[in-house]
Parts: sequence; C-alpha cells; structure tokens
Amino acid sequence: MALKIVDGCTLCDACVPDCPNEAITAGDPLYVIDPMKCTECVGAKDEPQCRLVCPSDCIVQDPDFVETPEQLAEKYAALHG
Repeated sequence: MALKIVDGCTLCDACVPDCPNEAITAGDPLYVIDPMKCTECVGAKDEPQCRLVCPSDCIVQDPDFVETPEQLAEKYAALHG
C-alpha cells in the first residue's frame, strides 16, 4: 500500500532525502507521495523511512493504493532494475 501525506505536514523537508524511490515532492500546500513510486521502502529498508523522520506524524497508508508486500517488492525492483 502506498503512503500519503495528510494535513499536519509542516513542510520541514525531512522526508524527501530519506525516500529511496524519490517518490516525495513538494506540493501545494503539502508534500506529495507519488503512489507509483512509493514501495513503503520494501526492497530498500525494513520500514518506511519517511515515517521514521516525520516530526508531524502525518504520513499514513493510502487506501486508494492497496498492494501486497510482494507487489511492493516487484515495484521496487522495476524502479531500480
């Protein structure tokens, strides 16, 4: 399942450099996570790095993009092939 950033984002920029897939970009007014690039760090790390560094706790699962861990791993492999 891809992640998304919800209200509460302070635009601190902490999440951007930690995303192994470069899925996070500045939006207006919040940062945006591209669900086609987000793998919840499956394939790169044990847990979503953006969530670890977010001081606002505003990164949640996106119910519009439900994927299994296997699908997330396949997506990661395709992105970094």
